[in-house]
Amino acid sequence: MKLFVKLLILAAVGLVIACSSSDKEYQNNHLEPIAKNPFKFLYVRFFGDTKWSDQAAEAHRVPRQDVDVELLNNSHAGTKVTWLGHSSFLVQLPELTFLTDPVFSERVSPVSFAGPKRLVPLTFNPEDLPSVDFVVISHNHYDHLDKKAIEHFGNSTHYFVPEGLGVWFEKMDIEPSNITELPWWGSQQKGEALVTATPSQHWSARGLFDRNKSHWASWLIEFNGKRYWFAGDTGYNPYDFKEIGERAGEIDLAFIPIGAYSPRGFMKDQHVNVPEAIKVHQDVKAKLSIGMHWGTYPLTAEPVMEPAELLEDLSSKQAASAPFITMKIGETLVMD
Repeated sequence: MKLFVKLLILAAVGLVIACSSSDKEYQNNHLEPIAKNPFKFLYVRFFGDTKWSDQAAEAHRVPRQDVDVELLNNSHAGTKVTWLGHSSFLVQLPELTFLTDPVFSERVSPVSFAGPKRLVPLTFNPEDLPSVDFVVISHNHYDHLDKKAIEHFGNSTHYFVPEGLGVWFEKMDIEPSNITELPWWGSQQKGEALVTATPSQHWSARGLFDRNKSHWASWLIEFNGKRYWFAGDTGYNPYDFKEIGERAGEIDLAFIPIGAYSPRGFMKDQHVNVPEAIKVHQDVKAKLSIGMHWGTYPLTAEPVMEPAELLEDLSSKQAASAPFITMKIGETLVMD
């Protein structure tokens, strides 16, 4: 009941923060607007039929290691991909480094005393991270757009954000010249990289009065003949991801969410489950995909290790030529 009271307070805080003066509301391509709010979540959480796993009690099972800072700073190690937890990946290519949805906070919440708390501590010191050429942000939910992380990077990098989200960064004192706001299928060159906002199926809000006032996106980064695709948060449909695969060609490396899918009736429209994540992997024609959005924050009802274990089981049964894997939080994958 103590948790219930905290969540009620959290919902009330959402009533008075993050207001938007914009009249525009963004939509999905193949889904009616998602009518979700904190009170519906509270009802499902405490009065629904689904039994919620105690993910905090299972947190010791989440594979993790300290980030190898020496490896990150080794310029001769080739392409490196480091999972910093949740949907945050540090991608280091020869002559280009980018970061996806960095989140450094203890809680993903508008307040510090309530809301989902990290299951495992940070595996790195943010000050030890190398400089990044740009950051891509998928949408404005607290587990993807983190004030603490943006304060850390400040104007030292460039931000690619979905349409309508640039004003939030300006309020954080980010210079407009360091913000590129793109609509779906809009592209911008950043040095030798071409960055394109691609569709996803989700929604946006940081309070109750800014619902869908900024868009959400997945991101395609093309550099030196390679294609990297970051899915952000998304539900599944049989159209958007096939279009991405057809228009982009084969994706060399994709980052696809596999967790936060239960209760299914409540989460289905905006969060893929593992079989749907595999469909996304196939639709975008990914040569390799890495599962994300699991093991870091207790957002939904499924057991903490279920997404990774189910992905491993389904992938082994399919014997696919294009692997779909998971990593340890803090692990660095050296690709060449």
